[in-house]
Amino acid sequence: MCARRGEYLNGPSLSIARGPAVPWLRCRCSFSMKPISLDDIRGIAAYEKIRAEFRQKIIDLKKKRRIAVGDKVSLVFENRETVIFQIQEMMRAERITDLDKIREEIDVYNGMIPGPGELSATLFLEIEDQSCLREELLKFLGIDEAVFLKIGARKIQARFEEGRSKEDKISAVQYVKFPFSAEDRAAFSATPDVVLCIEHPYYKAEVRLGSESREALLADLTE
Repeated sequence: MCARRGEYLNGPSLSIARGPAVPWLRCRCSFSMKPISLDDIRGIAAYEKIRAEFRQKIIDLKKKRRIAVGDKVSLVFENRETVIFQIQEMMRAERITDLDKIREEIDVYNGMIPGPGELSATLFLEIEDQSCLREELLKFLGIDEAVFLKIGARKIQARFEEGRSKEDKISAVQYVKFPFSAEDRAAFSATPDVVLCIEHPYYKAEVRLGSESREALLADLTE
């Protein structure tokens, strides 16, 4: 199965989605994490040789970076390794070997890497009953105004990639960034009480980040 938007590869622990439609927000500033280049990507045959080991590494990595907010929403906070994995799996699934096409995909997926002073995540709307998928997804319209990180008394609103929800349609996969000021970063470093929350009329839920998740995200902000 191709890794199209909203589809899963390798089960829920390793959900792979197509990258953002455009390298969004990249023009704001330079990367804090080094952008991915063609030199970082293996050809399909070479990737097969190391896939099992690399896949297990990403599974272990995502245990700290995948955060469920209630029973219908989860966020996977992306870093350089998770994005490389997505590129490799997409190439493998779609048998992409043309170097120009690979470069195009790398350029798109680089938009998922967090820039200076921000966290980046892929948000999944997880609807189990596929018979009423559209109806259930439409209940989440407006979620792009309703996702926050609370750090003590501070509250950081997620910025969603534009174009993934309309009046009569919403994607099950969303791309979000959490922009941090210097004061936000200092508070995140000093405050163990960090909460990821959704304040939507249809869906209200929150979860306190565990220490391992918080440390992984703090590394993204300080890399």
